[in-house]
Amino acid sequence: MTARMTAAQFRELQERRRNAGKPAAAAVVPKRKAPKKPPVHPGPPSEPEPPAVKPLLVGLTGVGRVETLLMPYVEKMLTSNQRLHWRPAHEIRQQLRAHAAGVALTRRLPRLQRAAVFYVLHPRPLSRKRDPGNWAPTVKAYVDGLVTDGGLLPDDSHEYLMGPIPVMGSPVTTGFARMSLVIAELT
Repeated sequence: MTARMTAAQFRELQERRRNAGKPAAAAVVPKRKAPKKPPVHPGPPSEPEPPAVKPLLVGLTGVGRVETLLMPYVEKMLTSNQRLHWRPAHEIRQQLRAHAAGVALTRRLPRLQRAAVFYVLHPRPLSRKRDPGNWAPTVKAYVDGLVTDGGLLPDDSHEYLMGPIPVMGSPVTTGFARMSLVIAELT
């Protein structure tokens, strides 16, 4: 088999052979842009305003006791747009479950037969639009912690749990995003 090359390719090959013994010129490598880091707002994490509960409960019938839980401050939450390796995602999920179970046990929430859960996202103050549905993986971990580890409901199936339903809340002034869960007992 005969390899064919153009005259320009042949001249380039000869030039490389002539310069083989000489030190190579430093290749120009374009600088990589550093990934954008979210702006960190100085100061301790802020406490967002509690969400307005009455507008959330308008369409529900048979509402009993209503609890609003501000979940503990965490720097890392899971979103639908992340592409994490399974191990870090699992560690974050376990931490979120433990936080939710701890809040349920600390507040001594009673065991319910049916409930509706609303999750209220309190985002950082950025000027872009937000989609609270993107935080569904975080809420799934919180609900698993409340139901499985905290014993709030018999199961998190549709027979016992309505939602979780996303709602936007007031933004936080410092720190990262926060989340509140509004749990309404359904009779």
